[in-house]
Amino acid sequence: MTSGSARNSYTLDDIDRGLIHALHLDGRAPFSRIAAVLGVSTQTVARRYQRLRSEAGLRVVGLPDPHRAGQTQWLVRIAATPATAQTLARSLVRRPDTSWVKLTSGGTEIVTVVHAPRGADPSGSMLLRDIPRTAGITAVSAHLLLHTYLGGPTAWRGRLGALSEEQQRQLTPPPATSPSYETQGEGALPRAEGALTQADRALLDALSQDGRTGHAELAAATGWSPATVARRLGGLRERGTLFFDVEIDAALLGVTTQALLWIAVPPARLDGIATALARHAELAVVAATTGATNLVAHALCPDPAALHHYLTRRLGSLDAIRTLETAPVLHTLKAAGTFPPPARPGTPLRARSGGGTPTG
Repeated sequence: MTSGSARNSYTLDDIDRGLIHALHLDGRAPFSRIAAVLGVSTQTVARRYQRLRSEAGLRVVGLPDPHRAGQTQWLVRIAATPATAQTLARSLVRRPDTSWVKLTSGGTEIVTVVHAPRGADPSGSMLLRDIPRTAGITAVSAHLLLHTYLGGPTAWRGRLGALSEEQQRQLTPPPATSPSYETQGEGALPRAEGALTQADRALLDALSQDGRTGHAELAAATGWSPATVARRLGGLRERGTLFFDVEIDAALLGVTTQALLWIAVPPARLDGIATALARHAELAVVAATTGATNLVAHALCPDPAALHHYLTRRLGSLDAIRTLETAPVLHTLKAAGTFPPPARPGTPLRARSGGGTPTG
C-alpha cells in the first residue's frame, strides 16, 4: 500500500471519479463496458484502474450479505492504553473474522466488526476467548448489529454523483432477488437461504481479497470449472448473497474528518430516526445495535467545522435523540475486505489479477 503522503498527492479527475462510481454499481463490470459508458478507450480505463490501485488504495472486494449468508455481526469496542491499542489493532487486522478495524478517540479505543456464524456459541468466538486479558485493556463491550439502514450494498453518496442517470442505468446490474426455483446440476445454488457450501466459502474468501479476481483463479480456489464459477457467481449475486464494495482513501474524496456516532433514541422512534439518518449525505453507515446506545452511524466530513455543523444543526434538530457520543476516527487499519495470507518462504510472488476484465 502507498504512504499517506503519496495518496495525498493524487488528485482525482472526472475519469477517475466516473470509474469509481462505475465500480460501485458493478464491481466486476468489464473495462470495455465501463469505457463505453465513460466515452474513453478500454486501455484508458485499465490504466486508470491500475493507477488507482497503486496510488489511491483502490480495491474492489466481494462480500457476503450477512443475513443471506447465515452470519451475525458484532460491533466490538475495546478501550486500552495507546501502546496496547496499537498492538491489539494490528493483531485484529490479521484475523479473517474481522472487518473495519478502526482506532478512535485519540488512539485509546479500537472499534471493529466481528463476523460469526448465526447460532454459534459466543463462548467460542474472539469476543470472550481471544481478546488478550492484559492490564492495558480497560474495557470491552460488544453490540449485536440488528439492522443496517445504510451501508453494505448501499454506497456512501460521497463516492457517487459522477455518472448521469443514463450512465448508471447502463452499468447497474439487475436487482437481487430470492428466486423460488433451484438451478440444477453443477453450480446449483442451495435451496435453503444462506446454505453455503465449503466451495462457496472458498469463493467468497478469494473475492474478499480481490473482487475482480478472474474466473480461472476462482476455479483454482474452489475446485470448480471456470464455467461453474461463472454460474455460481451469477446465482449468488442474483440472490443477493454476494455484493461488491469499493475501498479507497476517503481523503481523495475530500474527507479529512471522520467520527463514529453512538446514538440513543426511544425504541418507538428508532426506525423513523434511522431511516431519516440514512438519507443524510454526511453518513456512510447507519445501523441499529444492542446496548446502551441503539444506533451507530459513521460520519464523513470535509473538516472539523463541517462535523460540528452536522452535529449541532442536523442531528441537533432531531428531538428524539436522547444521547450522542462522538468518537473521532484516527485511523482505519482494515476496511471491509480481508488481506491475503502471508506467502510461505520460497513462494514466488504473483501479480494480483485485479487488472482483468471479469464478466461474472
